[in-house]
This record gives sequence, structure tokens and C-alpha cells, in this order.
Amino acid sequence: MHISEGVLPGWLLISGWGLTAIGTYLGLRKLDDREIPLAALLAATFFVASLIHVPIGPTSIHLILNGLAGILLGWTAFPVILVGLFLQAMLFQFGGITVLGVNTFNMALPAVIAYYLCKRLIKKRNAKSLVVAGVVAAFVSIMGSGILVATELLFVGEAFKKTAELVILAHFPVAVVESIINVFVLLFLKKSTSEILDIAER
Repeated sequence: MHISEGVLPGWLLISGWGLTAIGTYLGLRKLDDREIPLAALLAATFFVASLIHVPIGPTSIHLILNGLAGILLGWTAFPVILVGLFLQAMLFQFGGITVLGVNTFNMALPAVIAYYLCKRLIKKRNAKSLVVAGVVAAFVSIMGSGILVATELLFVGEAFKKTAELVILAHFPVAVVESIINVFVLLFLKKSTSEILDIAER
């Protein structure tokens, strides 16, 4: 899901930074004191989960958990994912600094969309609605990110057409796995730490 440096044209890199700056600004404005520990925990979870890459042809897949960050934090998913990607770029050379804006936007925007789609489901607080929210969040965030990456690769040229198609297909099983993770986390929070779901309802 990380786009490497030297692939995208300059106008896409600048656009990515601009959109990520707006999303991060909105996320920080909405971040209050009681959300800071949760935001830090989700940033760490995102950082670790997306470190393990499984190569598939010219691309690779890995867990992202951006949907979970989205439904629990809303717009704050932008700064959370930005921090995680920045640390990955600096410590492990995943992605890069010039593409940091684009990569953040690709993962954070679908997370925010998942938040708005699942907000009412989280408010219901019953097991069925949480299961649906977990599945919807996973597929919207993962497949949404895949579509954004594929679209950006198509802007580069026909040479990346097959890679773009593979990015979308390869992330379908990731969405299935993350659906299961999301459901277990949401059901666990309902039973043990329901105040975290109170944050997601805001």
C-alpha cells in the first residue's frame, strides 16, 4: 500500500501533501485530551501491523488497520497515520518522505469515510451492529485505499496498469482479515472498555 519515491509525478506529490495537511489540521482540531492515549495506541498499532509485508508480484500486502483507527477516531486518523508512516519512512525506509503526503491521504481518507458510515452502528452498541461496523470499516478502508493507490499509479502510465489491478485484487484478503480483527476489537471494547466506544460516538 506504500507508494515508493520516484514513482509519482510532482503534481500528485504536492496534491497529496496539501490534502494531508488539511486532513491533519482537522484531525488535530478535533483531538481532545481524553483521546490522546487512544490516538497514541492506534498510531503504535498501525506502525507495527503494517511493518510485516508479504510480497505479491511487483507489489506487497500487509495489515493496515486504518479502518479501526477511522471508526474510533474519525478525522484524528489523519495525524495518527501520518505519524506512523513518518516513523516507518525514517526507521525502515518504507515509502519515503516525498510520498508521505500521498501515502497518508490514501490510508486516512478511507478511514474517515468508514467513520461516517459506521458512526450510527457504533451508537447502537449491540453485537450485531458492531459486527457490521467492523466489516464495513475494513472493506471501505482497505479497498478504498487500494483504489486510490491504483488510480494514482494509472496516472503514471500504462506501465503500471497491471500493478494497479494487482493492488486492488491483492488487498481483498487483507480486508477479510481486518474485518475479523475489527469485529473482535469492537466486541471486546463493548464488554471491557466501553468508554472508548463513547469517543467513537462523538
